This record gives sequence, C-alpha cells and structure tokens, in this order.
Amino acid sequence: MRIKKRLLYVAYHYPPIQGSSGVHRTLAFTRYLSEQGWAVTLLTTSLSAYADWHPQQADYIPKRVKVLRAWAWDAVRQLSFRGKYLSWMALPDRWQSWIPFAVIRGWWAIRRERIPVVISTYPIASAHIIGYLLHKLTGVAWIADLRDPMAQDCFPKDARLKRVFYWIESKMVKHCQRILVTTQGTLALYRERYPEKPASFWQLIPNGYDEVLIDPLMADDARTHAVSSYFTLLHSGTINTYDRHPGHLFEAIAQLQTEKNPAIARLKVVLRGTGMDAYWQEQIRRLKITDTVEVQPLLPVKQALLEMKQASALLILQDVSCNYQIPAKTYEYIRLKRPIFALTDEKGDTAALLNLVGGSVVVPLTDTSAIKQALLALLSPNSVFRFLSDDELKQYSRGHQGETLSALLMRVISE
Repeated sequence: MRIKKRLLYVAYHYPPIQGSSGVHRTLAFTRYLSEQGWAVTLLTTSLSAYADWHPQQADYIPKRVKVLRAWAWDAVRQLSFRGKYLSWMALPDRWQSWIPFAVIRGWWAIRRERIPVVISTYPIASAHIIGYLLHKLTGVAWIADLRDPMAQDCFPKDARLKRVFYWIESKMVKHCQRILVTTQGTLALYRERYPEKPASFWQLIPNGYDEVLIDPLMADDARTHAVSSYFTLLHSGTINTYDRHPGHLFEAIAQLQTEKNPAIARLKVVLRGTGMDAYWQEQIRRLKITDTVEVQPLLPVKQALLEMKQASALLILQDVSCNYQIPAKTYEYIRLKRPIFALTDEKGDTAALLNLVGGSVVVPLTDTSAIKQALLALLSPNSVFRFLSDDELKQYSRGHQGETLSALLMRVISE
C-alpha cells in the first residue's frame, strides 16, 4: 500500500507572528517535512489573535506549506471590558476562542485532502484540544508535541487551570499514538507519571537551531564581526517575573558598581525583546544601573541572530521550576559559538546540555554572590572557551530532529 504523506499541523505560533520562540520548532519542522515530500497543511489562528506580527515575517513560511487560519480572539486584549473578562474565557489559555473555528476548518481539510495524521503542538494548550477533537471526529492518528511539561506540582498556580491541564494530558495519553517531549527530564517525568504506557509511546525530539537561518550567518565572518570597547552580554527574548527573573543579576551588577570595580566599566548588558520592557526599565532605574543594563525592543529574526553573533557572550535566565526545560534559544547560542553565561540550576536539563557541549558558565539564578564572581571571571581577559566543531554541532540542528520526526510519522501512519 502506498503511504499518503499528508499531515495536518495544529499550531498557534506561526509566521507572521513576532517575538515568540514557540514559532521556530513548528516552522522548521513544516519546512523540513515539506522538502521531504510531505503535503503539510498548517492550521493556526487569524492574525487578529497575535499581539505582535509583521508582514515580512510571512516570507519565512515555506512555499509548499498550505496555511489555514481560524478565527480567534485574545481574551485579555480583545474580549475584556475595562480590563476584566470572564475567567472561563482564558481556559486553557487566552486564545481558546479558536477551538470551534479550527475544528471546523481542520475537519474539512482532513476530509478533502484525506489526511491520515494530525500533530498538535504546545505551548498553547488549546491546540491540543483541537487535535483531540479532530481525532475523535475523523479517526485520524494524533501526535501531541508536548514539548515541556504542562502540569507540575508548582505550575500552574491556578488550581482550576491545573485541573484543565491534567484533563488535557489524560486525553493525550489515552488517544495519542505518540507524545513528543524535548528533554530527558520531561521524558522521565511522564514515564513515571504514566507507567502503564510503553516506553515507545514517549518520543524525545529535542529543540535545535535552524540551520537555514544560522549557517549562512556563520559562513559570512566578515559581515558578522563587530568591534566594540564594551563586553556585551546579551539576552535575546522574553523575560518574566516568575521563572526568568534577572533580579539577582541586577543586584550583582549594582554591588560591583558600588564597589567601583573597574571591570564593570567594560560591561554592557542588553535585554532584547523582553515583552515587559517598561517593568524592567523601572527595576534598572531603581537600582541605578542604567549605565550598564539597557532594554532594547524586539528585532526581526535575522537581525536578532546577527546581534547574537556579534555579542561578547549570551545570557540564559532560568529558575529551578524549569529544570525539565531547555530554552529554544540555547541551541541557537550553541551554534553561534559564543560564550554562554547561564543563570540556571546546575541539576537542570539546560545545565546538563551546556556541560556536555562546553563553552559556558553555569551559575544559580538566585545566588547573587556566585553571579558576581562569575561575572568578574567572564570579564577577565584570561577567560578561554572551547566550542564544538561544525560537524559535532549538526546533531543539534532542526534538520536532524526533522529526520527523526519524519521517520516517526511514517511509522505511525503505517501502523
């Protein structure tokens, strides 16, 4: 029997959205699969649901990928009255309004194109509800790209939302052919939580760097070289107040300034596209570290990657609550061969990866004294970092992970 390489991919994050790392995994996988002969239909939301998007970002959509958009509204931005809205309108997330419209469009696409398999992808949980409903309505195989854990002891804090997350998990475990995760920690967590499922049910497909975007940048050394008297420590991407809080880093910098340590005069910390710019600017002003730390607006992806390549070092912020996660940007940092200053728990999956590949310093996010000493070591002219070769780095590419996904899809639709 000839296998029909047709796929419906359900994802909230897709170009022309800006400012989210969640888009890169889906974008790279749909590109790779379409290049390998898969007829990929991407089901996502209407542009009105995106808080930040730009028409130029649509250029990244692979030409062979068919994009379907379902009506959706952001409950916080578009369905609130004087800043208030009914709480059920944000369960399991603020964009749940797209569920009925996406199910209708997805059902029609499956019937018309005779699509045999659906992938739904986190971190927008409503995508998994859509995947579940399409599976129940059509009987197609369903794969859930869980990525990171949904429900944990400490997350989410809202008890009702946590119950909804566990309900979604139960449907995935019962009805999916496979569930994909991105880290060893998440894999161990779910195998322990659902011991009745065979080991093969859980598939580890890590995140990675997009070689289509980064490899040309690495080849053009002349264009990416920047000369500066400053040592620039760059964080590119969103920062929040609960598990990516740079407060202890700020305190360490403030102490070095108070001590008039000469090394701090060389340091420039850039927080690019935080998603909370005004809040962090106020914290920086309060600590009087504006000469050292600056907040800068979001950049288009190619410009953002170029800035990373030009930085003296790259910053990761990750608390203990995220030990089962590896930020997608970590793989971009590794490929760009810049020193990585990782403020994260030494027992987490991010630290394990960085200790394996080298070229990094790992310090706990909440240890001001340790951050202070590590900063001074980073700024020392005697600091030396060694990086993996280009051949060694290929195992961390999106294309490499795409090969694994394509092979898995073939097995699922052959079963």
